[in-house]
Formats: sequence, structure tokens, C-alpha cells
Amino acid sequence: MVGRKTQENCNLTKSIDQKPVGVALIGAGMIARTHVAALSEARADIALKTIVSRHPEKALYLKEFYEGPAPEFSSDLTAVANDPDIPVAIVATPPSVRKEIIEELARAGTHILLEKPLGRTPEEALEVVEICEREQVCLGVLFQHRMRAPSMAAARHVASGALGKLGLVEIAVPLWRDQSYYDELGRGTYARDGGGVMITNAIHSIDLALSLTGPVESVQAMTATTALHNMEAEDFAVAGLRFACGAVGSFIASTAMYPHRTEIIRLHFENGSLKMDKDALEVSWRDGRTIIEAKDHDPRTVRPVLGGKHEWHQAVIEDFVEAVHHGRKPMVTGREALVSHQLIAAIEASSKIGNPVTLPPC
Repeated sequence: MVGRKTQENCNLTKSIDQKPVGVALIGAGMIARTHVAALSEARADIALKTIVSRHPEKALYLKEFYEGPAPEFSSDLTAVANDPDIPVAIVATPPSVRKEIIEELARAGTHILLEKPLGRTPEEALEVVEICEREQVCLGVLFQHRMRAPSMAAARHVASGALGKLGLVEIAVPLWRDQSYYDELGRGTYARDGGGVMITNAIHSIDLALSLTGPVESVQAMTATTALHNMEAEDFAVAGLRFACGAVGSFIASTAMYPHRTEIIRLHFENGSLKMDKDALEVSWRDGRTIIEAKDHDPRTVRPVLGGKHEWHQAVIEDFVEAVHHGRKPMVTGREALVSHQLIAAIEASSKIGNPVTLPPC
């Protein structure tokens, strides 16, 4: 077992030796159904024990998505935090109410897998990371796009070095949300969500891209709220990017692009290019070969709000439990997730002042 806990390794403060590992789901909102389905099909040594909601009676519908013994439904976070049979909690509440939940769970030694984003601002995100480091509990972030087969295949290609030097990056997040999406109380506001399309939707593609390219050094950007939505924060963002590795790139994201399409990341290297979406990886080598890898032969229809397959969440949950059990870092640690928050903040700042913004060093 490891020594003092950092975000590079997980040090157990609450036992995880029992079988199965008890998991609590904190929050019963839009994404809860996906988490419950993921936990239902997770490894046999992982079990959903409790769903915590301010109004447990409104969360009872989630039972139909779980095939194991029915979980308890509770509003008592303190009892769950102090339950020795629940060493892991998935926190899936709005960002505006997370910090207090994380503080209570961390003080009790419960390891936390957190739905994105870490916080509404980079400062709040850092505070969340430091709370967990101080209490020596493991903090993982649920960036499930990294668990897509095309994403993992792309990571292998980049790691191999065969593609050569990275020169150009394209990140496109062309989404559609109708007004009813933003009519939900607090949706698309800075007070509840911390922003609009970038921090709520595009952050997944931002994280995935940065995991392959390394950090961004500077940005020149514009953000706006289109006439297609009535909301406080941005539903459109575009930026030119300069990466620390010397590459340049573009970023565009919106929830005002109809019809709804899938996110696409293209990486152009010396010896070839990668095109990645949720269903396949296309590798175009400079010698003329084009290879399709990691193709999903049963892709789901692209529809707004529904999100991806629960298998990606399931893979992240299983990885996190395994990381806690063996004292290694999870797929995405809280501290690693901070770079995505810093890039979003830099894009917002550049748009506000109309000039390029340099990001802080990692």
C-alpha cells in the first residue's frame, strides 16, 4: 500500500476489502439513469448500495434500471459518508452544490468519482482537488469519452510515436439543444453550472484532445450567446489555439447547431492524421493508406441530451474502483482535470478582452 495520498496515487482511508464494493450515487438528475445502468452491468464485485437525493421519493424510478438488489434511497448524506460498507461515492449533482458534499465525503474517508466539471471556476475546481488531497482520498473525474474504443486506439497511435510530430489540431463540438434544455432551473447560468456550452458539454472533447496533444499555451477566442437560445452563458465558442508542443489548432463548440451531430477531433502529424468520433478512428497515413479502426458496428443514433452508451461510464467506474483498490491513480485524476478548466477560462478571458491570453504553466 502507498504512503501519503496524492492525486497520482490513491491511499485507502476507508476499507475496500469487502466484496462487493459498495457505491453510493449522490444526485438523481438527468445523468443518474446512465450511472445506474452502468453500475447494474459493472463487475460482480461492485454494487450500488444507496442513491442520495434531496427528494428520495422522486428518485425511486431509478430502481427499474438496476438489476441487482434494490438500492436504498436516502436524503441523509452524513449516514452514507460514514457507512464503512460504502467506500466509493459517485457525485453527480450540479456544480453549485458539490463542494459541501465533497467536503463531507472526503472527511469521512470516502473516495470520490466526480461528474464533470470539478467546479464552476478554475479556483473552485482547485479547491475541490485540494480538499481531497488534504483528506487523503482518491478523486477521479468522469470523462467517459476517453473510454471510447476510437479514443483508446488514438492514444495508442500517439504513444507509439509512429505519427511523428504534431502540427495541427481540430476540435469540433457541433451540438443542438432546444430551449427546453435551458429552461431547467439554473441551466446555462454561471451560478449553477459555471457557464454554457464549454463547461457543460464541450469539456469532454477538450479533455480528450488535451490528453493526446498536451497543454495549450495561448488562445485567441470569441464566445457569444446566439439568438437561438434565451440563456445567460455562451452557446457558441470559437478559438485559435497554440499548443506547448508547437502545434496550432482550432476549437469550435455550440449547442445552436442543428441538426445535432457528433463531436470530431482531428490530429494532423508529420506522418499521418487521425480523425476520431464516437464510432470509429480513421487513420490517414501520408503514404496514401487509410485505415478504419475501433469501429462500432452498432452505433447509437445521435440525439441531443441522451448522451453516449452507459458502457463508457461503466468502464470509468470500474477503473476507479480498481485504482482505489490497488492504490494507483484513476484514469483522470482531479489535478489532471484542471487543465481543461484553465483552457475554458482562458477562452472566456480572451473573448472578454479581445486579445490573446496565455495560460498558466501546468
